[in-house]
Amino acid sequence: MEYENNTLVLQVESQFAANYIEDNYIELLSKALFQVFGPETRLQYRALIDGTAEATPYNNSARTQEQSGIDSQLNEHYVFDNFIAGEPNKLARTAGLAVAKQPGYTAFNPLFIYGGSGVGKTHLANAIGNQVKQLDPTKRVLYVSANTFKLQYQDAVTSNHIPDFLNFYQQIDVLIVDDIQYFSRLQGTQDSFFHIFNHLQLSHKQLILTSDRSPLELKDIDDRLLTRFKWGLSAEITRPDYALRKSILLSKMSRDGVVLSDEIVDFIATNVCDSVRDLEGVVASLLAYSTLINRDIDMLLAEQVVGRIVKVKPREIQPADVLSAVSEHFNVQEKAILSQVRTKEIMQARHIAMFLAKRLTTSSLSEIGAFMGHRTHATVLHSLNLIQDQIKIDPILRHRIDQIESVLMR
Repeated sequence: MEYENNTLVLQVESQFAANYIEDNYIELLSKALFQVFGPETRLQYRALIDGTAEATPYNNSARTQEQSGIDSQLNEHYVFDNFIAGEPNKLARTAGLAVAKQPGYTAFNPLFIYGGSGVGKTHLANAIGNQVKQLDPTKRVLYVSANTFKLQYQDAVTSNHIPDFLNFYQQIDVLIVDDIQYFSRLQGTQDSFFHIFNHLQLSHKQLILTSDRSPLELKDIDDRLLTRFKWGLSAEITRPDYALRKSILLSKMSRDGVVLSDEIVDFIATNVCDSVRDLEGVVASLLAYSTLINRDIDMLLAEQVVGRIVKVKPREIQPADVLSAVSEHFNVQEKAILSQVRTKEIMQARHIAMFLAKRLTTSSLSEIGAFMGHRTHATVLHSLNLIQDQIKIDPILRHRIDQIESVLMR
């Protein structure tokens, strides 16, 4: 056993012995090293080769310095500047900023980010990595999907290069593993990651993990890994709420140079509810249609594009919507329709408003009457019968009512 430059080197007979120590005594060793040597201490293993005194380091110092220039595999477009903040991602984003400033030296290690598909987990994880690289270019940051990690492990097993595989990952300063749930039922992959996790933790290196569910909900993952996943902070990103969806749309529009009316923005933000990815896809599709076929972006186009991405929920029409549409069509004030004024024009608008309110809403006759100026059930019924009789013989009136209805059904 040697101790130099804040590094304790523990000589073991084989890699198996090192693995056994990691599996059974790493927590005890961590506490002992912290108490005896201090928080900056790193642990390395040195395994004997063929029983001789010559040894090679088992941990991250075994690799040459050339490896420090590894390709981080980060998406450079995923940064904090375009990760729009909102209540659904507030905790995860705040923790991510703290980690980016002091990777490995916050209480958020590992930082476990979870949430449904398309809510921004990958974006945030990459943003943390990019921020770390910006603040300290010497940091060795690596982003890898769980599936890629699995394939690398399988290749290492096939080629008998497990020590090299482990050593490579043990030298990383910030390791980001996306979609960790795909480690499920992969015992060998989990075992290797367990050893890598322990080394990085002990060396004050940062781990950032993403998943579609919380650690408590992960299935077929070793308890020893699940326990470690919960050591730091588990931060959920929930589905974007209306305010965040609107902010994301406005940001995307600004970046892409797209101009949309407030009505269209409201329509998209109301109907595209589950995924940030879907929101950005709608804006990109609208821009493509507008550019390629030289078509103005109107509500009809927005409805067509959104309808291809999500199932648009039909808007529930209220008596207030009917009153507003009738008022605008006849160019009379709403308060006049609700009043006791009995001029021919006002009375016609009032009758039509009550007729359409019954036809297009789920309100009862009594509820419609109460809304339309505290009128009785009988008054509303009279208006319905009157308009029904008139549209049978008056095509102009029927056309005007159809026009109002088409506006309300958009």
